[in-house]
Amino acid sequence: MSAAAAAGRRPEPTPPTRQRLGRVLAFQVLYEVDLTGHPWQAALAEHAEATGATRAVRTLAEAAIAGVLTEQAALDERLARLAPLFPLAQVAPVDRTLLRLALWELRDGSDTPPRVVVNEAVELAKEFGTEASARFVNGVLGTALEEAAPREPQP
Repeated sequence: MSAAAAAGRRPEPTPPTRQRLGRVLAFQVLYEVDLTGHPWQAALAEHAEATGATRAVRTLAEAAIAGVLTEQAALDERLARLAPLFPLAQVAPVDRTLLRLALWELRDGSDTPPRVVVNEAVELAKEFGTEASARFVNGVLGTALEEAAPREPQP
């Protein structure tokens, strides 16, 4: 039995990784840019300062933000294909932002394993979205993974 359990306390949560903090920072900035149109560099500087983000976290967030914004049209086309019953303009801004970020991270050549991307997006949806956000994000990203999976040859 651990000392925390023996003392009747919950164990301390594991501190978030640099990658997790970078995703959260990127999400916050992309969300602001989506809703307000503020310049992303200024929003990044403000959010990084407010959260005390390290240079490493800021660098990860900056790469993700720039990547999502550069590829946003293609990401939005893919989202429209993956969730045809939900016009992009009607998708909750939190969900739309998380899906753009996750789809960008799922691109070819990404160092992050696809299951990690999906799990992180779902966890962020639980934290920042509505009750239905996590299920919606998981469903759309599950479809994206199925679409990207190599097909078995049919006999």
